[in-house]
Amino acid sequence: MRGSTKECSISNIYKLDGRVPVSKAIPFGLQHILAMFVSNLAPITIIAGAAQPALSQEQIAMLLQNAMFVAGIATLIQLYPVWRIGSRLPIVMGVSFTFVTVLSTVAAGYGYPSVIGAVLIGGVFEGTLGLLAKYWRKIISPIVSATVVTAIGYSLFTVGTRSFGGGYADDFGSVQNLILGTVTLVTCLLWNIFAKGYLKQLSVLAGLTVGYILAIFLHKVDLSLIMSGGIISLPTLLPFKPEFHLGAIISVCIIFLVSSAETIGDTSAMVSGGLDREIEGREISGSLACDGYASSVSALFGCPPVTSFSQNVGLIAMTKVVNRFTIMTGAVCMILAGLLPPVGNFFASLPDSVLGGCTLMMFGTIMVSGVQMIAKCGFDQRNTTIAALSLAIGIGFTSASENAIWSVFPKVVQTVFAENVVAVVFVVSIILSLILPKDMDIKKVEEKNVDAE
Repeated sequence: MRGSTKECSISNIYKLDGRVPVSKAIPFGLQHILAMFVSNLAPITIIAGAAQPALSQEQIAMLLQNAMFVAGIATLIQLYPVWRIGSRLPIVMGVSFTFVTVLSTVAAGYGYPSVIGAVLIGGVFEGTLGLLAKYWRKIISPIVSATVVTAIGYSLFTVGTRSFGGGYADDFGSVQNLILGTVTLVTCLLWNIFAKGYLKQLSVLAGLTVGYILAIFLHKVDLSLIMSGGIISLPTLLPFKPEFHLGAIISVCIIFLVSSAETIGDTSAMVSGGLDREIEGREISGSLACDGYASSVSALFGCPPVTSFSQNVGLIAMTKVVNRFTIMTGAVCMILAGLLPPVGNFFASLPDSVLGGCTLMMFGTIMVSGVQMIAKCGFDQRNTTIAALSLAIGIGFTSASENAIWSVFPKVVQTVFAENVVAVVFVVSIILSLILPKDMDIKKVEEKNVDAE
């Protein structure tokens, strides 16, 4: 009898609600945090590096610690909503790459405090937009969401490749990095083939563990840094006094709209791939509200906006592990990483190439989820036109070799669209969804004409 109860408890990892033994839940939660940890910290380093005057190493270290703490809190709110803020879905939150370009420009032109002011206002803007989602939700038709999810998967391919080759280090593409990435990827695949039962879903954690151990032997991990920064350190509230500049605020609010599109796509992909159903309006509203208001809280701790992480959407699509309690253990680990520098330093020491070995498959899974969503919408003439034209323009107009096509547009338009395939696909798909006739299928039109005669 006890054995059957235990098995029932373990099976809850595939259910949104229900308790899972803590010893079983922690590895799955930890897997989610490891999959996104480096990407959660990298945007801060880039934005802070562009700031004028430049931030000190001590200030950047403090912001990295705050980012881990805020990401954990935001994830908890997504899992267990506060009022209408939060989706009650297994969405993992982290500092967004979407804002890197515009916030780097703001930091260079106005200084880092202006970044904080713009994010503070922009977060309230997106959060309020989320609470009012029922008034505009209908314009995001299923084919729009499906096309955006496909674009998100495509846009992440270069991110996975960059990580696989070693990130932005000087030795990108070196033999050591390629070996690390390959060993990690092969470990994930072998684990997925030979592991039994629920252990099969820990393939990413297995790959990360083997890759990390190999990285230590290849001297790609500086273990001395893990104990730097003390044992306990509390997050710093308002490390910078916010400054408000209208131009910066408008630019950032526009990118928050783009981020909203990505959040809708991520959330839709997670529900479709993990829960095998269509997303509900209240889930979109709660997810966007959490994105926005949590970003404002992030600003109070001196950090850029937080948003849903596509890496974790891909992980859920691969493993089907959607249990909120399980993901919550990962959020707690993230909070501890923000409070305990050695824990945060350990996570941050994970080499990019090891992470890349795991994320290649996850990012591909997101794109496949998008294609599956398009198939569920049906391949009638209207849906095919929306998906085909949106992806053709989005991918073609933002490719590195062709994005100079945006040079005739104002700088703010270039900043938003020139390198953001998701933003272009989102806008084009919505426009097409609004202007194309509801019934474009030739056979149906002919049938109507026959009936009329």
